[in-house]
Amino acid sequence: MTRYGDRFTAVYPAKPTVSIVIPAFNEESVIRQCLIGAIYQSIPAHEIIVVNNRSIDHTGAIVRQMQLEYPESPIQLLEQSDTQGLIPTRNFGLNHATGDVIGRIDADSVLEPDWVETVQGGFADPEVAAATGPVVYYDMPMRRWGLKADDKMRQLVLKLARNQYHFLFGSNMALRRTAWESIRENTCLDERDEMHEDIDISLHLAEQDLTIRYIPTMVSGMSARRLEDSPKDYRYYVNRFDRTYKAHEINKRVLKVPMIIFMSIYYPMKMIRAVHSARMGRGGVA
Repeated sequence: MTRYGDRFTAVYPAKPTVSIVIPAFNEESVIRQCLIGAIYQSIPAHEIIVVNNRSIDHTGAIVRQMQLEYPESPIQLLEQSDTQGLIPTRNFGLNHATGDVIGRIDADSVLEPDWVETVQGGFADPEVAAATGPVVYYDMPMRRWGLKADDKMRQLVLKLARNQYHFLFGSNMALRRTAWESIRENTCLDERDEMHEDIDISLHLAEQDLTIRYIPTMVSGMSARRLEDSPKDYRYYVNRFDRTYKAHEINKRVLKVPMIIFMSIYYPMKMIRAVHSARMGRGGVA
């Protein structure tokens, strides 16, 4: 409490500033809608950083056009051309971010309008080192039902793991800049591209007993385009869970639950997506 004359005024810590980092490789079809979501927030982001990684399409040009269209928005375009890959591109963006908290989303993510505000609220607790939340698949039918299902699935996994394993989700995550600085030298480079890079970050945070919080109201939209993968490619993607755990010498049966869930929904959701896409192509309403 601070005293002014005969009055006492409470002094609250300033809300943390939030940067948004977006790694991008050949994302001309989605980067504009991603930036629109990041711009139109109830509380503006401290900065919006797109890291272009050797794109050969119009990704960079679209971002530069957005900078001209929204000069009041803190959009930055960085080029990471030294190495091809998500992890070096992600690291480049996280290392250049100057906010107290660094949000990390994918180029096909579309943040809910209160995302920055929700992240600020979650990180008002100084014990929180990182946070993640559910996603809504914006190119699938019954989107709000899908959001509820995604949230219930993530909370179920947390419950089964007895809250010992809080996994970040690369399409919708944030971490305190000081937490990133404490683990960045130890995160796996995964040069063979076999792991889930977001889970790798989670495990390195856990190794230092840093708190990861799941926030149900921290919602981001994302594309279900992963369902367009062939069964072989999708299986390889899902098995990244197991390869990540093995790299960290973790063998817990409960951690196979996400793999089982993802594999079990592939064929029915792929069919639903195909029908939905066909219907929308005929001028249907989502």
